[in-house]
Amino acid sequence: MVYRASSPELSPSAISTKMVVAGGFGAGKTTFVRSVSEIEPVTSEALMTEASAGADDLSATPDKVMTTVAMDFGRVSLDADLALYLFGTPGQDRFWFLWDDLIRGALGAVVLADPRRLADCFPAIEYFENVPDMPFIVALNCFDGILPYGIEDVRAALAIDPEVPLLTCDARDTASAVYTLTELVRYAMNLTRDPVFA
Repeated sequence: MVYRASSPELSPSAISTKMVVAGGFGAGKTTFVRSVSEIEPVTSEALMTEASAGADDLSATPDKVMTTVAMDFGRVSLDADLALYLFGTPGQDRFWFLWDDLIRGALGAVVLADPRRLADCFPAIEYFENVPDMPFIVALNCFDGILPYGIEDVRAALAIDPEVPLLTCDARDTASAVYTLTELVRYAMNLTRDPVFA
């Protein structure tokens, strides 16, 4: 699969599938969808108000003024035969009731994790561990290329099964986000062995 910078012309027999981008508050989900989408992404960001004070931890993201309250949506064509429709989840636990609807029909999920706040991704990992037949990978969104821990140390700390891919990415970088999605597609294909993807 080769990503093209501009939207490729999809073939009449192209496969389209749904992917979910999940994770904790401020992990970079909206940025990830925006950086990779070849269409104008749909976002549901709202201005953060004093009502969220005490509920949302801004210590690692003090400049954050907007937050997703429903979902993000974008599309990326990995080649002329495969288009991914991306659905980004809201990160705060008060919006988790939306997740069950957002993941319905998805081929797989990327769990974005902020390495500065690893504990924030525990709920998302646990959620997908309990969804039957939902392949997911964990991507450490390394801000400014900094990963303060070794990959295997992170795997152990998060208690991620050895077969679940764990990689680094930069949600702001299109090539990095595309690579992450490509790895998710590969992982999901290997698990499902669905002949439609052969």
